[in-house]
Amino acid sequence: MLTTQQRDQLDWDKTNRMMPAIVQHAISGEVLMLGYMNPQALQVTEDTGKVTFFSRSRRRLWTKGESSGNVLHVVGIYPDCDQDTLLILANPDGPTCHTGASSCFYPAATDWGFLHNLETLLAERKTADPESSYTARLYASGTKRIAQKVGEEGVETALAATVHDREELTNEAADLVYHLLVLLQDQDLDLSRVIGRLRERHQ
Repeated sequence: MLTTQQRDQLDWDKTNRMMPAIVQHAISGEVLMLGYMNPQALQVTEDTGKVTFFSRSRRRLWTKGESSGNVLHVVGIYPDCDQDTLLILANPDGPTCHTGASSCFYPAATDWGFLHNLETLLAERKTADPESSYTARLYASGTKRIAQKVGEEGVETALAATVHDREELTNEAADLVYHLLVLLQDQDLDLSRVIGRLRERHQ
């Protein structure tokens, strides 16, 4: 949440006490929506950990998801350099947009956002009928087979690189990333934990 210094530096007068707040998925980086906050909405957001805006049409506070259940859980709040706009990192419960899309800006998406969506799909396939997809059959085959596939794809990726076949390297690297994500899901791990470990090593 905001520090006392950050809160004191917010330029409410510049925004007529109605500050734009951009909400971004804390894991995928997808921009979910734009809303507006007055000081009270910001306070409620910080107190409850749920993104709360001031509705300009209804002239009242409203917590995102208060009727749909698709709440936005706050991970962090950051003011911009001019202290007149907020960036909120949040984890959503379900789709953010009233249309059922993950974002109010759908279909705009980043490559990293696609990886998150793929990981979510792979997690769903863990309990699917093995006859329904290759991924479900992989899970049903067990950890040993899944790990073996990661090893095979790793070797094939390396071999493609040694012969400087960029097209084959791209294909094999895609297979390697896919099977690695399946292995992580099989072990109840996700990519964000791996990224977190990389962050720790980078510091």
